[in-house]
Amino acid sequence: MGAGVLDRRPAGFAVRRVVVAYRNESKLGPYLDALQLAGIEPVRVTPANPIMSLKGMGLVLTGGTDIDPALYGQALDARADPPDRERDDLEQRLLQEALSLDLPVLAICRGMQLFNVTHAGGTLVQHMEGHRLQKGGTHQIDVQIGSRLEEILGKGPHVVNSRHHQTVGAVGEGLIISAQSPDGVIEALEGDLRFAIALQWHPEDMVEFPEQRRLFEAFAGALGV
Repeated sequence: MGAGVLDRRPAGFAVRRVVVAYRNESKLGPYLDALQLAGIEPVRVTPANPIMSLKGMGLVLTGGTDIDPALYGQALDARADPPDRERDDLEQRLLQEALSLDLPVLAICRGMQLFNVTHAGGTLVQHMEGHRLQKGGTHQIDVQIGSRLEEILGKGPHVVNSRHHQTVGAVGEGLIISAQSPDGVIEALEGDLRFAIALQWHPEDMVEFPEQRRLFEAFAGALGV
């Protein structure tokens, strides 16, 4: 586990494996720590170290640079990141496999954006002026009543962090909005599958809060089904 993080897993907690797709090694630690606290064994996958099949594992899509807008039929906005199509293509292939086999998926920040784009009709807003908050900044979200997310987090409102300048535009086919911020930004999506939840915020950086830790525990529970 990452330096300074205590192993608080209950004795006898079953360890389940998930693929963690990422690009930047320096940003990976909090994801691994949060997963391991929930009894999940991460399998690291990058474009340089790909995997051919999930083989019954779950999938975590992590944060990072912007999705190539060609994937949702738009030209690149000058304020967006240069495309990393190698990463986009790998992660989209893994996500499509996970969704087609009903394997548990937890998609975070960039992962949520890829989750939306991978569903037919899903688009992104390429730049939201002034929306990205400083490190440590937080804002409120409201969770949709009756959603899987509400079942996990409990009734809102809830406070989450914010480190993004893009967000969901048109919602992909078959997805529901399960959380929004007061200004209307879509903060979570989910699909009607065993566990298919996408979050705009970074719960791996908030595991000291019980409701955020429950997201990883629920993910672990779905892996055992």
